Amino acid sequence: MNKNSKIYVAGHRGLVGSAIKRNLESKGYTNIIGRTHAELDLTDQLAVRRFFEQEKPEYVVLAAAHVGGIMANSLYRADFIWQNLEIQQNVIGESFRNGVKKLLFLGSTCIYPGNAPQPMREDCLLTSPLEWTNEPYALAKIAGLKMCESFNLQHGTNYIAVMPTNLYGPNDNFHLETSHVLPAMIRKLHLARLLAEGDFAAVRKDLAARPVEGVGAEASDEEILRVLGKYGITPEGLTLWGTGTPLREFLWSEDMADASVFLLENVDFDRLRGAGTQVRNCHVNIGTGRELTIRELAGKIAAAVGYTGPVHWDSSKPDGTIRKLCDVSKLHSLGWHHTVEIDEGVGRLYDWYLRSIDTDTLRAR
Repeated sequence: MNKNSKIYVAGHRGLVGSAIKRNLESKGYTNIIGRTHAELDLTDQLAVRRFFEQEKPEYVVLAAAHVGGIMANSLYRADFIWQNLEIQQNVIGESFRNGVKKLLFLGSTCIYPGNAPQPMREDCLLTSPLEWTNEPYALAKIAGLKMCESFNLQHGTNYIAVMPTNLYGPNDNFHLETSHVLPAMIRKLHLARLLAEGDFAAVRKDLAARPVEGVGAEASDEEILRVLGKYGITPEGLTLWGTGTPLREFLWSEDMADASVFLLENVDFDRLRGAGTQVRNCHVNIGTGRELTIRELAGKIAAAVGYTGPVHWDSSKPDGTIRKLCDVSKLHSLGWHHTVEIDEGVGRLYDWYLRSIDTDTLRAR
């Protein structure tokens, strides 16, 4: 890529896309374009077609997706498969129609079977059933990586797919209804501390920035306690879903962005396809290769937040996949390693969250 190549980052305001956009800018790329959802609905085929025909991007990063945590994945199964398939079909299809030189597709390690051997190598894809709670999202992401692979094999395109592990970082989603485990824990433990301290002014400030089920800063103490209690957040303590025993791997989003840009700049499909006529599993895992239990994660976040109250675990709620660790040997062999460890990252994200409360409160007014 040249520094003035036109690069379209789909999802440039989200956790993944914003990190990739910042990384590209830090490396001197000057012609990066993006569109908000209000400006361009990626599920609208005609709108996406018009955008590509008008803008003619040379490179595309497909970081836009409909995402959420275990609760959202369980409740909105149709949304997760339908919207993600539409986004991928439109962006990848129009990239082909308009001669995009290279495309980077971002998926997720939830594409792997629920009982995959650990750590999970790229070649364990489609070897056994998926974990039920995120099956619709996983199937959509598998379809996306197979679209990239199939276009490459039939048409000689240069579309590469990366599968990041659990990500966290600036611009994360902290809305309790839809957030992933790590940002959800940060907010829950933050609010639990405030309730334990009786600091309703700070609780209202948090809700002004991010209302919960429509309950914002103007609500009564009773209404605030009611809605937060639905998510296990009470003055007496915090209740989290599951047993706390599943193991998870977490990657700082800016590390993920650096790995993605590294692959975009240095690695083409021909290098990933391997030998033989039956080409499969050309995607690349992006992660740390390190893991910790959800209970250990809660302890690290509690320490960063300053919460000293009790944490209870509701074993009647699902744990999800028991273990989900990436094998990152392919990524390491290509020349990239992560730099931010979990303790540092949790502290960074909590600091970012506190700053965002002020920013989002002002924006909401």
